[in-house]
Parts: sequence; C-alpha cells; structure tokens
Amino acid sequence: MTNLTGQRRLAAEILKIGENRVWIDPERMDDIEGAITREEIRKLIHEKAIVSLPEKGVSRSRAKTIQGKKRQGRRSGPGSYTGAGYATVTKKEAWMKKIRSLRRKLRELKASRVITESTYTQYYRMAGSGRFDSVAELERNLKEHDLWRKR
Repeated sequence: MTNLTGQRRLAAEILKIGENRVWIDPERMDDIEGAITREEIRKLIHEKAIVSLPEKGVSRSRAKTIQGKKRQGRRSGPGSYTGAGYATVTKKEAWMKKIRSLRRKLRELKASRVITESTYTQYYRMAGSGRFDSVAELERNLKEHDLWRKR
C-alpha cells in the first residue's frame, strides 16, 4: 500500500472537505502517487481519479417513528418518566390535595353527626400534623378507636 497522505491532504484542501471524504481511485494509484503539486492534483480531480465523497448524516428514520407513536399517545407510561416523584406534582401541591380532602371528610362526618365536635377538633389537629396519609386511613383510625358513631 502506497503512502498518499500528502496527495490526500492537498486534495482535501482544494475540494474544501475533510481528508476522510477524499476518495482515491485504486486503478489510478501510480498517477496519483506521482502528483505532488496542486496543479497535478486539480487535473486528477478533473479526470475523476480523486472524488469527494458525500456527507454522511444521522438518519431521522427512527426518530420519526418514535415521534409518530408519541403523537398517537404511546410511550408515555410510568417507565418513561424521568426526574424525581415530585417533579410533576410538587410536594406542596401533593400536601394541599391530601389535607383538603381530609378536612373535607372531617367536616362531612361532623355535619352528618358521625363524629362529635371534640373528636372533630382532635382529628383536625392530627390531620394537620401529617398523621394520616389518606381519607381511608382516617376512617380506619376512627373505626379502630370506636369513635365512629352508630346510626
């Protein structure tokens, strides 16, 4: 294999491309090896013994397929979520949602006389301190401590 780095460098400079995009005709190796001036390289380019290869790109085919699927509503399950759990719903919003539902439930129970005023006050404070994770847990606790009045 002959060393054509000089010729390749000159050709790249003339064609205004990178050295990797210079194609040298293996049939015309002897002619190219003898060419050492810019003029000789230009002549070989004209004769198509040295050619510039097309640019390589990144195929968008896979990206387009995925984009189409996403438009249809696919690929959006829990496995696709990134970030912390509170990145979509902030800690404050989660707390507000929980405490409001707990307080609403307590008000309903007091209004329908299922729990007493004193129990309401006590459990209102407990809810505010973060004692219950859900309305279901609040109800379980009331029944467990026999504070759920029978009708």
